[in-house]
Amino acid sequence: MFARLSALVKNLVVYGLGDVANSIVGMFLLPLYMHYLSVENFGALAMLGTVEVVTKLTFRWGVDGSFMRLYYDCESERNKQRLASTIFWFLAAVNGTLLLIALATLPFVSPLLFGVGGYGLALALQLVNTFVIGFNFLPYHVMRMQGQTRHFAVFTTLKTTVTNVARIVLIVGFGQGVLGFVLADLVTTTLLMIALTPWYRHLLRPMFSREVLREALQYGLPRVPHGIANQLMLVGDDWVLRAYGGLGAVGVYSIGERFGLTLKLVLAAFEYAWQPFYFETMKRPDAKRTFRLVTTYGLAVLVLLEAGLAAIAVDVVHLVARPVWYGASAYIPWIGLGVVFHGVYLLTSIGMNITKSTKLYPVATALAAATSITGNLVLVPRFGPIGAAWSNALAFGMLAVVAMRLAQRVYPMTYEWGRIARLAIAGVGAYLLTWLIPSALPAWLGLLARGTLVCIAYPALLLALGFYHRDETAFVLATVERLRKRQAARETVTAGTAAGTEAGTETEPLSLSAEPDEPAVDVTAAMPEGPVPQDELPLATLPAQAPAAADKR
Repeated sequence: MFARLSALVKNLVVYGLGDVANSIVGMFLLPLYMHYLSVENFGALAMLGTVEVVTKLTFRWGVDGSFMRLYYDCESERNKQRLASTIFWFLAAVNGTLLLIALATLPFVSPLLFGVGGYGLALALQLVNTFVIGFNFLPYHVMRMQGQTRHFAVFTTLKTTVTNVARIVLIVGFGQGVLGFVLADLVTTTLLMIALTPWYRHLLRPMFSREVLREALQYGLPRVPHGIANQLMLVGDDWVLRAYGGLGAVGVYSIGERFGLTLKLVLAAFEYAWQPFYFETMKRPDAKRTFRLVTTYGLAVLVLLEAGLAAIAVDVVHLVARPVWYGASAYIPWIGLGVVFHGVYLLTSIGMNITKSTKLYPVATALAAATSITGNLVLVPRFGPIGAAWSNALAFGMLAVVAMRLAQRVYPMTYEWGRIARLAIAGVGAYLLTWLIPSALPAWLGLLARGTLVCIAYPALLLALGFYHRDETAFVLATVERLRKRQAARETVTAGTAAGTEAGTETEPLSLSAEPDEPAVDVTAAMPEGPVPQDELPLATLPAQAPAAADKR
């Protein structure tokens, strides 16, 4: 199990490094865009984003998830080609027709969406871009299933780099505003699909199977209303805000969303690694034990990030934005809390995918979307944009609870609720401790002080609350001691070399690989202790075996 967890962490790091680096670059560019784009322009971009997330899901019909799930059942290259080709030609025909219809109705739809004119062409380009994006899951899924994490990271980083350069040229150099923002995305998406051709060209053939399409839609189609409802929780608040406050209110709120959703970069990287991981692990005897462990530590990371983000929200906005944008800081903690709840949902709802019970997804997302819509309609008119942020957190909390309960019906799991409760207490406690730091500090110093305090206080509070198991604590202490010894050894090497140089003699370097006095650390001993349910074998009894072969298609 430890080897598989190590592979999961490795893939998570590789998937995440590109997104994190891209996010940092985006944050540096944000003040530049704020200088050349007005508050209303940011509001228009937010509304275009709402169109993208909904049409992207519609244009995929849920078959992006079907492709990965059914790919593992294909035992021959011919079957893989039949699967990929059927999905590709279906999307090309159906989505091409829908795109033409959408473009024909733009003169009527655009004024309703934005409340003002002048954004019709940008909306048209956004729809075309979304149509092209509808196919990029094919090469990316192939990379993920083949474990080509570095290629994945290179292409995602390349996409963001080219997009940012194109945006700067079009917005700053040519003054194209919102239109330049969208045009840069379309150009980059088209070039990327051409560059990714080697990863999906061998799978596309002039073949089509109604049986394969029926199976793919049966698995994926129930996820479409689920996905749309899921995205409505993210974009519904923008629509309500536009109706009550105009594009200006949406623009300021969107900046708070951008900062709050930085947590989702980590979550997205995890999801890229998580789905192939649990599909590969689901047939192993220790699968549920592995999933339980990942859930606990996945939430530990999310809570830490949310506590830190909430603590530095005001400092970050003051550091990068003008006073007209300062109000965005109030929305960041609540948007981040919604991302944490989304993480709970991703970790605890996997049973519906494993058992192919995807028809249950729309139930959870429908209730969550209803919570979002109701919350926005009730809270936004009374409290303004902060009401939208509250509604977002409530909706994702509802999604997490309902989806977990439904997954338990088809794939029962036990979770470490006591430890999870300690995570929540430690996260809140670490955040509250930052209130002791004076608010009058310069933004850069406040960010550094509050962020550092959270990073120190959170693990310390977990230790005080008894979160760590005895074996985990011993493993951490042994690792720290090993690092301390290696640092001391490096200092000895440096000092010895310097002394030998002064004396005119050569000093033989000290080998760091041989440390006979250092106790060996059994990493498998770091796994949590506790009762193991009868349906989960302890590690010591697990046979070394490969996953059972999938049924022939």
